[in-house]
Amino acid sequence: MSAACGHHHDDLPTDSRPFRRALWAVIAINATMFAVEVAAGAAAGSRALLADSLDFLGDSATYAVSLLVLGAALAIRARVALFKGISMAALGLAVGLMTALSVLGGATPEAPVMGVVGALALLANLASVLLLLRFRDGDANLRSVWLCSRNDAIGNVLVILAAWVVAMTDSRWPDLVVAGIMTTLFLWGAAQVIRQARQELAHARHGHAAQA
Repeated sequence: MSAACGHHHDDLPTDSRPFRRALWAVIAINATMFAVEVAAGAAAGSRALLADSLDFLGDSATYAVSLLVLGAALAIRARVALFKGISMAALGLAVGLMTALSVLGGATPEAPVMGVVGALALLANLASVLLLLRFRDGDANLRSVWLCSRNDAIGNVLVILAAWVVAMTDSRWPDLVVAGIMTTLFLWGAAQVIRQARQELAHARHGHAAQA
């Protein structure tokens, strides 16, 4: 899942046009699935789908920001990353709060919608894996991007399993458990982004002071 996939803004290769094209395609897939899962999660009352949508959002934001700020000064890249990390944390806390409130009471989510959208999300991540497959044996940075999409597919399987258990038990708890796990991982990822951005800002300030 994206929470376990760290990418520094200067990690992406600027001289690999095939990789950049593949990454733009993956960005489009992730952004589309974020919108789909937000709508489906709200309609079906599934906190797991809402939590999984954060995963797609985190990936699309990470890759898009990384590409857009290529070549920019370290301080600019760090400020953008800090803003992204804070935004990710805010979204994660919002979904976490909704999940916590659902523990106190709420309707059982619609398992068929969970299953169908979870399967669609799995196909989207498998498509991303195929797009990035030829880069899996490159350097550590290229491999990390491919592994990220592969791990996301594993998260989608959790949503599908939760949908199946919800259907079998007519209980909302499998949905809430999966949502809690995914939200926790997402918040951990946001914290990592914020910490790295602050370190880069400090490094940029130190470098600027040294040159003054």
